[in-house]
Amino acid sequence: MSQPAPPPIIEDPFTLYFWEGSAAHQLLIMRCQSCGTWIHLPKPVCRNCQSMDVKPEPVSGKGTVYSFTETYKAFHPYFVDKVPYLIAVIELAEQPHLHFQSNLVGVTEADVEFGMPVQVEWAEFGDKTIPVFRPVTREGTVA
Repeated sequence: MSQPAPPPIIEDPFTLYFWEGSAAHQLLIMRCQSCGTWIHLPKPVCRNCQSMDVKPEPVSGKGTVYSFTETYKAFHPYFVDKVPYLIAVIELAEQPHLHFQSNLVGVTEADVEFGMPVQVEWAEFGDKTIPVFRPVTREGTVA
């Protein structure tokens, strides 16, 4: 029996930059060009200064675990043989409260700690490349 295809990733004009960046292994987040505030989830207007001059910019891919959960139920046939897996909210290093949700890899639920440093990696997901995060030491090397 063949492996089910992953659920489709829907690209729209407002998130296309993100998927193009991911294909190039670059994590892009919207940033206000007027005040410098990072904006995620993407919006056409800055929540800080209400400027509409927002553009995608690369971030370091470094952050810390803000929250996480272990998923035991497959919500799609593609994930049946992948459960359990970890989903985390990562606070990116560029700005306090700049949160990004992704998979957490290379660690078990028992070893995850709030505030644990992580670094972005790239994983293939069907015909797309997606960002995932892996724990690193405080010095930045893979844990």
